[in-house]
Amino acid sequence: MAFGRFQSRPAPAPLSEINVTPLVDVMLVLLVIFLLTAPLLTSHIRLDLPASGAGQSAAPAATSITLSITANGDVFLNDQATPVAELATQLATTARERPDTEVLLRADTDAPYGKVVQVMGIAQKAGLSRVGFAVQPSQR
Repeated sequence: MAFGRFQSRPAPAPLSEINVTPLVDVMLVLLVIFLLTAPLLTSHIRLDLPASGAGQSAAPAATSITLSITANGDVFLNDQATPVAELATQLATTARERPDTEVLLRADTDAPYGKVVQVMGIAQKAGLSRVGFAVQPSQR
């Protein structure tokens, strides 16, 4: 018996496993937040569209193409009459050559809405996602 000494025990071995409980807690909280906010983001679309006569017309982009749709549904690509079947291949070629090309969509007021949506879908499938709408400035 040594005077003034405590019995020494061997030091505990270090833990060789990671405590994942805090990580799981944080991930579950994030999952709940995303599950609650995702439906709120998709169910309400807020549009803030500018008036057609309020601003100046923007100059066309350096790499842009013009798609025009007449009142009877004819489609023109850069003022050239183009069948809808050929439009997809021509837009895909343009997207491969210049992926940052902007599409300027000029649709007649009486153009069928379905045709406008169809042309926009063809442009998107071809890889052209930048679409601008041409409008006539209002007369003051």
